[in-house]
Amino acid sequence: MRKKIVAGNWKMNKTAEEALILASEVANMVKDEVSTDVTVVIASPSLYLSTLTKYAEPVVNLGISAQNCHQKASGAYTGEISAPMLKSIGVEYVILGHSERRQYFGETNEQLAEKVNISLENGLTPIFCCGESLEQRNAPGYLEFVASQLTDSLFHLSVEDFGKVVIAYEPIWAIGTGVTASSEQAQEMHAFLRAHIATKYGQEVADNTSILYGGSCNEKNAPELFAREDIDGGLIGGASLKSREFVNIAKSF
Repeated sequence: MRKKIVAGNWKMNKTAEEALILASEVANMVKDEVSTDVTVVIASPSLYLSTLTKYAEPVVNLGISAQNCHQKASGAYTGEISAPMLKSIGVEYVILGHSERRQYFGETNEQLAEKVNISLENGLTPIFCCGESLEQRNAPGYLEFVASQLTDSLFHLSVEDFGKVVIAYEPIWAIGTGVTASSEQAQEMHAFLRAHIATKYGQEVADNTSILYGGSCNEKNAPELFAREDIDGGLIGGASLKSREFVNIAKSF
C-alpha cells in the first residue's frame, strides 16, 4: 500500500524564533493526534533544518525536508547546499522541481534529473514536483506536458530507485490566479500520471507510488481531495504556516 503523506513547504518564511514555535506545535500535535499511517513532513528554510530534526526525532510519523539541494556533492558553488550535507544533519526528504524553482531559478528537467540522482545516492527521499501553467493548461496536450516532466527527470531510474520517489502535482494555473482546481481535475491528472508511470515501470510500481496534490490545499478542501482514489496526500504551502490548520489537513484522511 502506498504511503499517505502531508508535507508542509514553509518556503521563505519564519524567523528562527517563529520556526521553533511552529515546529514545536506541529510536533506535539502530530504526536498526540495523527495516526501512524500518515507521514507528516516539515520543509523549512535550510537555516533551521539541523534544529528541526531534533523535534522530529522522537515523533514516529514526522519527517524533515529541505526545499532544494544542489546537483553536485560538493564544490565551488557559493551559497548552495548539497545532498550529503542534508543527510549529515538528519534530513530525510528534499523537495525538487518546485514550480517556483523552475520559474525563478530556471531549473530544467535535465538539471532536476541530476538532483534526483544525488538525493537518492545520499539516502534522501525526493518529493518531485510537476505541473503546468495556465497557458499550458489551456493548450492541447496539457496532460502529456506534465507527464514529460516525469519522463525527462525520473524515467532513467531503476525500478528500485523510482520506488523511493514521491511525486507532487502542482496545478500552477490554480495557484494565485483566482482559478480553482476541482477535485475532479486533480484526480484526472493524478490518474493520468499513475498510468504514465505504469507504462514505464509496470502497474505494481505505479500503484505503490505516492502522488501528492499541491494546489492550494487547505483544511476545507483536503477531505474531498484526499478521498479521491489517486490522491495520496498534499504538498501544502500557506496553510502549513499555521500549526492547527496544517495538522487538521493531515487528519483529513
